[in-house]
Amino acid sequence: MLNVFITVKSIGKKKNHLDRLAWPLAEAPLTLKSLIIDIVTTNVRQFNERQIEMPLVPFLTKDDIELQSRMGKVGFGAIYNEKKAGEDEAVSSAILAFEDGIYRVFINGNEIERLDDPLALHDGDEIAFVRFTMLAGSMW
Repeated sequence: MLNVFITVKSIGKKKNHLDRLAWPLAEAPLTLKSLIIDIVTTNVRQFNERQIEMPLVPFLTKDDIELQSRMGKVGFGAIYNEKKAGEDEAVSSAILAFEDGIYRVFINGNEIERLDDPLALHDGDEIAFVRFTMLAGSMW
């Protein structure tokens, strides 16, 4: 078991990062592509399982409210669309977004530029996903 820490940053937002999350990996991925696939499939599975685990009567504790308010949104976690997320579609979207430059990946401060670049992850490594905000405006 390999434990790394993941931070997702979004340039241009008031709060430009999420908390640093511990992320367990069953085995060290050999390439950036395999790391992205692992993270996306795990997130899709967690999302789909969360739809099943909704309590009959949702409630928020004081700690839940404080934590969610720091994240910028307080809610009961109601899921209005019961459609399950598809792993293959999510992986394809994540790979395409990387190839299109929507986000970049840094490991211990070093940018990984290509999906097939070899990785040598170690316990405690820092992985940052930096998502770029697209500029919006009207065409003249």
